[in-house]
Amino acid sequence: MDVKKIEKGVKLMMEGFGVKLDRDLVKTPKRAAEMYAELLSGEGKDPQDEMNVVLEQEHDEIILLKNIPLYSLCEHHLLPFIGKAHVAYIPDKRITGLSKITRVVDCLAKRLQVQERLTTQIAEAIMHKLHPKGAMVVVEARHLCMEMRGAVKSDALTTTSVVRGIFLSNSKTRQEALSLIFGK
Repeated sequence: MDVKKIEKGVKLMMEGFGVKLDRDLVKTPKRAAEMYAELLSGEGKDPQDEMNVVLEQEHDEIILLKNIPLYSLCEHHLLPFIGKAHVAYIPDKRITGLSKITRVVDCLAKRLQVQERLTTQIAEAIMHKLHPKGAMVVVEARHLCMEMRGAVKSDALTTTSVVRGIFLSNSKTRQEALSLIFGK
């Protein structure tokens, strides 16, 4: 990531807004560039590398991580979307540490994203690395690009889901996971 180039871009943007880069604002382009480098630190990383510990384990029931916080930037407006991911999988002799799943979510969220692709990418990373019987990912998020501009609809929640393997082919398994996630 070229932080100097980002800094120049932020400076140009601020000048374009008509903001004078004097007083306390002189350091804003650098601070903003460093912030963007942090927020987009997942760019170019392989999320499967986050699951660097894979264990052979005889467990064939749902493993579910609920309410994983996520923060991402909408690739269309560069505004945040904020929410949570629910990630379930049923192992086929391979598991990974629970924190590794949260790291996959972080890695993929820390990119310019759209929620639909993020949801799919999380499921695909798990399927490719762990080869489970199935995976299910549900993401719920608020989009500031929709709340602050355009439609101006605060509190609108967008929900996306991806199901793979047994969650797709077996409605009872899918319903069990959904009831664990949403309590219904």
